[in-house]
Amino acid sequence: MANAIRALAMDAVQKANSGHPGMPMGMAEIAVALWSGHYSHNPANPKWINRDRFLLSNGHGSMLHYALLHLSGYALTMDDLRAFRQMHSKTPGHPEVDVTPGVETTTGPLGQGIANAVGMALSEQLLAAEFNRPGFDVVDHYTYAFLGDGCLMEGISHEVCALAGTLGLNKLIALYDDNGISIDGKVEGWFTDDTPKRFEAYGWNVIAAVDGHDVAAVDAAIAAAKTSAKPTLICCKTVIGKGSPNLQGGDKVHGAALGDKEIAAVREYIGWDAAPFEMPADVYAAWDAKAAGAAAEAQWNASFAAYAAAFPAEAGELTRRMKGELPAAFDEVLAAAIAACVEKKENIATRKASQNAIQALAPALPEFLGGSADLTGSNLTNWKECVALRSGQPGNHINYGVREFGMSAIMNGIVLHGGYIPFGATFLTFSDYSRNALRMAALMKLRSIFVFTHDSIGLGEDGPTHQSVEHISSMRLIPNLDNWRPCDTVESAAAWGAAVKRQDGPSTLIFSRQNLPYQERSSAQIADISRGGYVLNDVADAKAILIATGSEVELAVAAASALAAEGIAVRVVSMPSTDVYDRQDAAYKAGVLAKGLPRVAIEAGVTSFWYKYVGLEGAVVGIDSFGESAPAGVLFKHFGFTVENVVAKVKSVLAA
Repeated sequence: MANAIRALAMDAVQKANSGHPGMPMGMAEIAVALWSGHYSHNPANPKWINRDRFLLSNGHGSMLHYALLHLSGYALTMDDLRAFRQMHSKTPGHPEVDVTPGVETTTGPLGQGIANAVGMALSEQLLAAEFNRPGFDVVDHYTYAFLGDGCLMEGISHEVCALAGTLGLNKLIALYDDNGISIDGKVEGWFTDDTPKRFEAYGWNVIAAVDGHDVAAVDAAIAAAKTSAKPTLICCKTVIGKGSPNLQGGDKVHGAALGDKEIAAVREYIGWDAAPFEMPADVYAAWDAKAAGAAAEAQWNASFAAYAAAFPAEAGELTRRMKGELPAAFDEVLAAAIAACVEKKENIATRKASQNAIQALAPALPEFLGGSADLTGSNLTNWKECVALRSGQPGNHINYGVREFGMSAIMNGIVLHGGYIPFGATFLTFSDYSRNALRMAALMKLRSIFVFTHDSIGLGEDGPTHQSVEHISSMRLIPNLDNWRPCDTVESAAAWGAAVKRQDGPSTLIFSRQNLPYQERSSAQIADISRGGYVLNDVADAKAILIATGSEVELAVAAASALAAEGIAVRVVSMPSTDVYDRQDAAYKAGVLAKGLPRVAIEAGVTSFWYKYVGLEGAVVGIDSFGESAPAGVLFKHFGFTVENVVAKVKSVLAA
């Protein structure tokens, strides 16, 4: 069974002349132990709710996963394996969720797979606490992750594994491929951590010094891990490229095809007689998981049917949430939240407006799972009824600690598992720490909601280390990420609604620290907020257009008023989400940014992004330097965010 993995891995990499044969060949026996003895799954239904989750954090070894999926009976054919790493194949270079049946997450950037695994294990634990009843453990499964030295060297592994230990995620079992080799060679020159002691310090159960080529030893370790009240790390000592007589144990086998000569030597060395991409019938029979998987799911289905008869409301709720569907009343609740903003007309910081929106929506969204990276009192992601998550105490608000990257990647794992809509927060300037997890959420089309507050030089005295300048524009460069920067309470509530309702990608919600004035709108204008950009203030015979976001919308409105006093009519466009606006039809966009009218954009950030809207003949009021330490009002004046400067910019483009 192990040699089947080795053969498929080396042959697929050889055919593609690209890939990583070393890890699949080295972890083959570990995979046999897990997948043939413990891993509960149904190849015929990769989305079965109560399946175990398997993640390949060291995703460069993707042929290991593809071999396992093919051999065990998933809809992944030998032709798919032959197409390894080719255009539009089901076997891309790194595992991709929703591309390959049975792949739970997209891995590649090392460390994020184990982070996703923490999110999945956390989801399982919370759902079990919420929905299981005596005699009905309808949520009861494990999360298994394979990981290597690279994952453990990445700092995110510390962030997420420390939190997993603190929270006691005992159904998380990680199997560490301790082969002592990375791309640059033997890791002893740059990685000498005492990994078992490190994880023991996190509060993990550690099973050290397991022979990774002894199936029985790995099997026993997994069985022991299942009895622990802690997450478990199984340290498996392996030989990278095991089975390659001339390359095993060295860095040359890590990330390159073995070559025809060495592949022939492998076949002789391990006694593998089958031709490339051919598999003996007895090997298929040994690996086949279809019957066992169907039986496991059938048993669960029967249990769930009995559960549904005894607890129909809970069964319906669990089913709805695992499908990712929103409650039927959500639109009504959102409309009421926006109507309350219109009625109150509050002049408050949008971070507070965000908290008000959360407070209004949370009672209707039991799947809300909030949190913050140690800044709850500043980010305002808590609400009156929320319960703080602690070890042994289920909750719906997570104190992630100072772990921005870990928080964001854990959230992605939560979404991938299903059952919750997570949101987590930090200051906007620390979005840099989270960035690769944001990118992965966008790539995987996940409904992760990233909340960023303290969004500009308006932060004030904390100075340039905490004042965001380039961050919003840089996040707009990430495909499929919707970024929202609302200007008041109404736009804040509408942005939350858009993020929650979006099912094909993540959103960022970007809020101010300083108070912002309420803007009057018609019901039609409120409806248009969800289109990303709309005409906030219009005038007859407009001569120019002012475009603004967030805190700068009030400046645009004030400048338009000043220009009107001089007989210059100017339209004001609020554009809380350029990403959403860009997806609108041409007719709508032409109605907002009318052709032929000069444009001036205003945003407290770098200017280059905005020329796609104002053109080279337009102007941008922005900031192309770092900030300063001073009160917000002083800073806005210093950097030119004044009515006088905006008026001058409009006059200059009109005169051009």
